[in-house]
Amino acid sequence: MAGTINRDDIAAVRERAPIEEIIGQHVALKSAGVGSLKGLCPFHDERSPSFNVRPAAGRWHCFGCGEGGDVIEFVMRMDGLPFAEAVEYLAERAGVTLRYEAGGGSRREGTAGQRKRLLEAHRIAAAYYAEQLASPEARIGRDFLRERGFDREAAETFGVGYAPQGWSHLTEHLQRSGFTIEELRASGLVSDGAKGVYDRFRGRLVWPIRDVTGEVIGFGARRLHEDDQGPKYLNTPETALYKKAQVLYGLDLAKQSIRGERTTVVVEGYTDVMACHLAGVTNAVATCGTAFGADHVKVVRRLMGDTGGPQTKVGETGAKVVFTFDGDEAGQNAALKSFQLDQQFLAQTFVAVDPDGKDPCDLRQAGGDAAVTELMGRRVPLFEFVIRASLGSHDLETAEGRVAALRAAAPVVAGIKDRALQPEYARRLAGWLGMEVSAVTRAVTEAARSRPAAPGEPAPATGAIPTAVEGPARVDRRDPVVRAEALSLGVLLQVPREVASDPTGRSVLASLGPEAYTVPQYRAVFEAVMATGRPADAGADWANDVAEQAGDTLASVISELSVTPLPHDKPETIGHWAGTVLARVMDLSLTRRIADLRGRMQRAGEGTDAAREAFTAMIGLETERRQLREG
Repeated sequence: MAGTINRDDIAAVRERAPIEEIIGQHVALKSAGVGSLKGLCPFHDERSPSFNVRPAAGRWHCFGCGEGGDVIEFVMRMDGLPFAEAVEYLAERAGVTLRYEAGGGSRREGTAGQRKRLLEAHRIAAAYYAEQLASPEARIGRDFLRERGFDREAAETFGVGYAPQGWSHLTEHLQRSGFTIEELRASGLVSDGAKGVYDRFRGRLVWPIRDVTGEVIGFGARRLHEDDQGPKYLNTPETALYKKAQVLYGLDLAKQSIRGERTTVVVEGYTDVMACHLAGVTNAVATCGTAFGADHVKVVRRLMGDTGGPQTKVGETGAKVVFTFDGDEAGQNAALKSFQLDQQFLAQTFVAVDPDGKDPCDLRQAGGDAAVTELMGRRVPLFEFVIRASLGSHDLETAEGRVAALRAAAPVVAGIKDRALQPEYARRLAGWLGMEVSAVTRAVTEAARSRPAAPGEPAPATGAIPTAVEGPARVDRRDPVVRAEALSLGVLLQVPREVASDPTGRSVLASLGPEAYTVPQYRAVFEAVMATGRPADAGADWANDVAEQAGDTLASVISELSVTPLPHDKPETIGHWAGTVLARVMDLSLTRRIADLRGRMQRAGEGTDAAREAFTAMIGLETERRQLREG
């Protein structure tokens, strides 16, 4: 059994693992002031960004849901890893060699946590499948690719491979690489049969499915042989790595274009993704064995930075999502499902459908790369496509058919996010149906009244602006004293050495105590700061050291204070400014103590010893406060 990871090595991981890069793989981060970044929170649904990252402090915090922590805690939350495995994952990325102690024998090579083992198994499997594509048996797979316009270079770009026929070729290959049967079961690469485990994919063309970081987490396999009784496409089952409702094929290759162009193209298959990328549409992705759903929406929105405030109108974010569907009934049903998710985007949503029903792969075969880009150019708004599709299923030559079509289409018009477009499409619908505009408008209005709000859709305007989700210990930052105390702790957590280098800061730190803080949780944070050590000696992992001293109860508070942007952006003077921030808290504390002493004097009565003692102490505090204000 492995021992405990050395504390210094954990600190080194926190220091060397670039938090902005780790989080930036999942969230589009934008500057939110000097040294601060902001994006959409990956842990709850939101339309306006409230997720903050402070790289210098090594902390993140969401002011919406209250979650926060360091880079290790982000990986734990994002990937569902226990602490040790998150540290090991980051250590490998950051080039930190971990030492283990106090808790068991030395760690055996290659057993650095289940996730790492499963990723390694998938990496070896992907290399094995890719190598097998060159085998004589795989000719059928190579022919499949060639017939669809994909050469050897394309196969290598996308990692396409071949799973040989037989019972356990991959299983035996992975066992020779040191993997146990239990690990292979957990990976989803094998299945259980009456005679034991066997390869899940056999005699199929195989595509590696990667997460946003480029790690292989699963596979999609296409049937090739006529005697294969399995489904046309077979995917990895749900595992610790692979969650099909959250996975988008090609995301690792498309993420840069999605971020840069703020546009995502959603296609239906692996070969469609390949065709799009090779044709220059490099922001194309596909779902893996499931329909495009709410979790996919979250992934896409975070990468595009599809954000806005309460008053943001549809399309103002500049982000776009383009769906491609087949022109058949299944494609129309997929469009209807996508329209139900439309309210969760601020982005404009479109549909690109070839009039002959060809998908991007077919189009590229028939007309080359230009045919794919032309398809994207012919996109129409998603709601328009859904309206026209709903009309197509009714006989518009009869009065009954037109009324039924109106009943089907009116809720779609009522569901258009941009309210300014609703009257225009009501008029268009009237023209398509050959009905009076007033009758169509009444039907749309009635549909809007009875239409339930879609998930993620804002409630009807009431004049109130939605507030962020608050935790049980959230304090009122509108109170100027609370603001001053919070800012002082932000200074101590974010720029401790700068505070200590300023004469005022040094002087205040020498006399500032927990009693200066009126908010109980802030007093506890200050005590944790003082227990951690001298701010002048603060290292790169200072904020995390303070969080460790404070314990889990204050973890969220420290994360929040560590990422709150400081209202000062001049490095050459931030030390002096930080000193004045602490002085303000000290001044408030001295004023309260002076008021307490004055009250004690009045209660004790003039001429009493207690009154004289209180007066002497009050004079000393007033002198201290005057010097503080003058200094």
